Parts: sequence; structure tokens; C-alpha cells
Amino acid sequence: MENNSYRKLTRSTSDRRIAGVCGGLAKYLNIDPTVVRILFLLALLFASFGFWAYLIVWIAAPEGE
Repeated sequence: MENNSYRKLTRSTSDRRIAGVCGGLAKYLNIDPTVVRILFLLALLFASFGFWAYLIVWIAAPEGE
């Protein structure tokens, strides 16, 4: 029996600026994409963690809807 109750993190093809990572993450978390973009920007400015996190999700997450 197949269980489809889980959500899958994918990159957005409709709400994208660079690679769709923030749009996909926002859809997965059910929040505004602008909030995710600001958090990534802050992480990039303060610890360069944002760059590596964005790059890892870009590579690991498949394109979705």
C-alpha cells in the first residue's frame, strides 16, 4: 500500500529568481518566499553559511512544479 502523506522538497520552476531553491523551500515550509530569501541573504552576509546551504539544496533537490 502506497503512502503519499509526506511532502518532498523540490526546486520551484514558477517562483524562481536564480535556481528556484527559495521558492521551493518556501512552498515546502508553507511560508512566503521573500522571508526565505531574506534569511538566505542574512546567512550569507553573517557566516557565508547561506551560500553553501543554497548550493547544496540546488544540487540535491530535483526540479518540481
